[in-house]
Amino acid sequence: MSLGHLERDVMDRLWASPAPMTVRDVHAALGEQRDVAYTTVMTVLQRLARKGLASQTRDGKAHLYSASESREQMAAELMMDALGDVGGAQARQAALLHFVGRMSANETELLKAALSGGSSPERAP
Repeated sequence: MSLGHLERDVMDRLWASPAPMTVRDVHAALGEQRDVAYTTVMTVLQRLARKGLASQTRDGKAHLYSASESREQMAAELMMDALGDVGGAQARQAALLHFVGRMSANETELLKAALSGGSSPERAP
């Protein structure tokens, strides 16, 4: 499931927030970098909740929103969805090989460590 630019910006705000956010909170955070209508932010948050990417809870008259999963979990799901769309086993293997071939040396070492069950090497800045 891919996200549009505004959906991604909204999710970035939800991921960055230590606590659930109201539509007003998200609108104010987005307003620092882009001009977007309050109702548009409300619609995007509702859409993200319907997609299961954000959780929505009622707090009096307002709704509070938070990310349903971490950025890393969502990225992993997107990668698995993309691999599922590739086709047969050979096409999936080829896609994985192309993906790994585009990784940096540090990312490759992290992947190797994860696959071997060992501790991961330090991340490069």
